Amino acid sequence: MIKKRALIVDDEPDIRELLSMTLEQMGLEAVTAAKLSKAKKLLENEHFDLCLTDMNMPDGNGLELVEYVQSALPQLPIAMITAYGNMDIAVEALKKGAFDFVSKPLELMRLRSMVESALKLEPAEEQQPLSKEVASSELIGQSPAMEALKQQIRKVARSQAPIFISGESGSGKELVARAIHQLGPRTNGPFVPVNCGAIPSELMESEFFGHKKGSFTGAHQDKQGLFLAANGGTLLLDEVADLPLSMQVKLLRAIQEKSIRAVGSEEEISVDVRILSATHKNLAEEVRNNQFRQDLFYRINVIELKVPSLRERTDDIPLLANKFLTQFSEEADIPPLNLSDQALEALKKHHFPGNIRELENTLERAFTLCQGTTITPEDLQLPALTQQPMATGSTSDSTDNMHGSIDDHLASIEKEILMNALEKNRWNKTATAKALGISFRQMRYKLQKFGLD
Repeated sequence: MIKKRALIVDDEPDIRELLSMTLEQMGLEAVTAAKLSKAKKLLENEHFDLCLTDMNMPDGNGLELVEYVQSALPQLPIAMITAYGNMDIAVEALKKGAFDFVSKPLELMRLRSMVESALKLEPAEEQQPLSKEVASSELIGQSPAMEALKQQIRKVARSQAPIFISGESGSGKELVARAIHQLGPRTNGPFVPVNCGAIPSELMESEFFGHKKGSFTGAHQDKQGLFLAANGGTLLLDEVADLPLSMQVKLLRAIQEKSIRAVGSEEEISVDVRILSATHKNLAEEVRNNQFRQDLFYRINVIELKVPSLRERTDDIPLLANKFLTQFSEEADIPPLNLSDQALEALKKHHFPGNIRELENTLERAFTLCQGTTITPEDLQLPALTQQPMATGSTSDSTDNMHGSIDDHLASIEKEILMNALEKNRWNKTATAKALGISFRQMRYKLQKFGLD
């Protein structure tokens, strides 16, 4: 079996020897270079599977080598060795395309973990197209905006750089995060999404870092925490802008030090987690308003991916509609319904402030109300005011929240009416459907929707 080869670039003999011994113990062949010029010659003439470079060298710096590798050998993962606490250099290296970084003094466990992740990467020429299972089942769309996003996902998935995913509510930010995780070297590790706005502030530290039994009232047993749950995988900080400032400080330290301390514990635990963040808010504006720490913003926003709104990808509406209608039909165990040309045109003209989530809700309502096998514009019940084209841009928080709460409110009213009708007709489904003026198929779907079947 041919050994995989690693190039070590460092002007300190002790560091070169330590790295060589560590990598050779992992079964790799280690080649060393003390100067940038020698490293470039080796990269030009020999094959390597990994490169580790220090920042300062007699004839240049590691950032130059990162740029060289990105232009000449983009398939080669390169990691930066930085001085302790020098996060600016680490972040700059990640922005220029470095796979990851490790700080001095070297933590060998952290180094081995990083090397193992780098060696799991598929060579760029052997990568599966993004239309493989993860994309075909989740990231639906063939519009130019979606194709560009898929290309970005494929590229950033190879790195360990923190990714900031921006976009309007309902645009599919979590699906993008899942695709990054599944296309990268951590695909066999856990993917842990957490809604930062849904955790009570007094429990936030315990939720993220865990706690020890007896550390506070109600702590009846040890708790692991989200960072440890995501160890070896990916942690998605959804709605990261909702984190309180006190928690932002602790989160920044955990990300920079790659270690955590559980509430009530004096022991630091190393964690190997890739951080992805997402929010529908303008995070730069939150920083300007002193609602979000600038240092944390720069740390999580190494690379930004912008998820297009549905208004920017109307060509994808037929594909998305077909996916949702097929899904509803399978859940209700009935033949799929079709969209009339007029209904499809109405969907394309609609503004969709709630994006894909709103499209799904609209089609679910139409699926339930449709009397025949073809959904008409009347079945969609789109608000007349939003049929007019509107300026593209982020919707206000109040509009988005109101949209979600109206859906929930209407669903609760619909369920209550259904329950009352079922009770009145002694749970006779046929009689209940007749009393409500709906078809038996619609009745069966509603029962499944509300878990009453």
